[in-house]
Amino acid sequence: MTEMKSPDSPNFEEFFRAIFPRAVRAAYRITGDRGLAEDAAIQAMSRAHFHWRRVGTLPWRDGWVLKTTFREALHLAWQPPIDSPNEALDVADMVVLRSALVDALNRLPKRQREAVGLRYLVDLPDAEVARAMAISLTSVKTHLHRGLRRLRLQSQDLA
Repeated sequence: MTEMKSPDSPNFEEFFRAIFPRAVRAAYRITGDRGLAEDAAIQAMSRAHFHWRRVGTLPWRDGWVLKTTFREALHLAWQPPIDSPNEALDVADMVVLRSALVDALNRLPKRQREAVGLRYLVDLPDAEVARAMAISLTSVKTHLHRGLRRLRLQSQDLA
């Protein structure tokens, strides 16, 4: 987690420089497109800036931004990134896989979707997921267990 020099009056610009690259990487795992990932991260950072008086004092502000980035990236993920005609087949496969992932995640209840996304797509440790979601570690583990079980059942239904 990014620590600020003074947690009582964190500096947004310093926070932005520290967390933005991480937010872009997290969104890229979901969208597969650098531009869409940056858009998702910028949207999350914009929300953080708008609510900075509250967000800036949160001990889990990194998690808050990453959770918001995750949600934004899910909304943007359906847009296929097509760079050139030569990459059409690889892009088509990637779009199908990402669409299936987004569809499967969207079928989960909100808390399970957030827990699974933050843990496995954003790559936060369980404790940071708990802080980002403002729930206990036990609740995170329960949401992860139930979410992964539902995802497995969904994949079995498709097979």
